[in-house]
Amino acid sequence: MVTDVDDNDQKAWHLCAWRDEELVAYSRLFAPGIIYREASIGRVVTRKDFRGSGIGKELIKRGIIAIYQLFGKTPVKIGAQLYLKKFYEEFGFSQNSGIYLEDRIEHIKMILS
Repeated sequence: MVTDVDDNDQKAWHLCAWRDEELVAYSRLFAPGIIYREASIGRVVTRKDFRGSGIGKELIKRGIIAIYQLFGKTPVKIGAQLYLKKFYEEFGFSQNSGIYLEDRIEHIKMILS
């Protein structure tokens, strides 16, 4: 059984990338006021054997577009793993918090204004 650890799955739009009938990348999109005051993208995952293929970049690009279509041209906030800071900066995100630990992994908050 799959568990919704933070009880937010029902509040999210789910963006999925499929190759044939296999899920290869996924993220959740949230309206402003659900996770942060701003809209947000979360739970960004890419299947290990698809990392480096560009599918993660496409997922973020389409996630931003979908947020703008769903909620208007609004700021987007994320909690990013620190080592992915440059990845998210490519989309215009900038760091707006100090480093914090989540699941023993260094994270930062980032915003796309």
